[in-house]
Amino acid sequence: MPTALITGATAGLGAAFARRLAADGFSLVLVARDAGRLAESAAELYRRYGVAAEALPADLSAEDGIAAVAEQVGQGVDLLVNNAGFGHPGAALEVPVADEVTMLRLHCEAVLRLTLAALPGMRARGRGAVVNVASVAAFFAHGTYSASKAWVVNFSESLAGQIPEKNVRVMALCPGFVRTEFHRRAEIDTAGIPGYLWLDAGRVVDAALRDLARGRTVSVPDPRYKVISAVGRHVPHRVVDLVATRLGR
Repeated sequence: MPTALITGATAGLGAAFARRLAADGFSLVLVARDAGRLAESAAELYRRYGVAAEALPADLSAEDGIAAVAEQVGQGVDLLVNNAGFGHPGAALEVPVADEVTMLRLHCEAVLRLTLAALPGMRARGRGAVVNVASVAAFFAHGTYSASKAWVVNFSESLAGQIPEKNVRVMALCPGFVRTEFHRRAEIDTAGIPGYLWLDAGRVVDAALRDLARGRTVSVPDPRYKVISAVGRHVPHRVVDLVATRLGR
């Protein structure tokens, strides 16, 4: 039975990945900060799908948390989903530097270390995959969040191009607005976001796994966001800032 380790596994895309992979027969290792909620999620997945679901509480913005999960990953997983992340309620110049550093550690350092912990075993076995959850924000210049997600995309593409083994894959997943707890936790006003821009977490996961099976290195799981990401590189920054402000960032 294959094993998947998912970070940020108790809500949103992480929980959607857990449900889909459990339904597909994966054993799960679930990682999140909230030990109580994590244990409840693991127990529910076991009851519903009959798969092993281990809870591994860890704060991936802290050294001990990254080290503990990297050690677990190094013992061997077939699929690693680096999903843990957060947003800030304010613009880059309004956010304390310490909070920005925490974001970079979670979005960049943890992704780097866990990915590099997973790949040696995958390559030795000749199979395995890493999905690094980024964002359509990666294609726009708008603060530390988008910069960190741009790093995730670049890092994932770079590694994918360096791995000679055909059945070992690294992919960046770049969704747009997804109906999760993300915006509420970040205290981001979403009132101005049109309904047609919201995506369902389960459908995002389904599209991501299809793209992974097809060998894509970047997955943008919706036709609307494929267009948005394609033009994002060419839109003047001042226009991006204006639109982002009107949409609640």
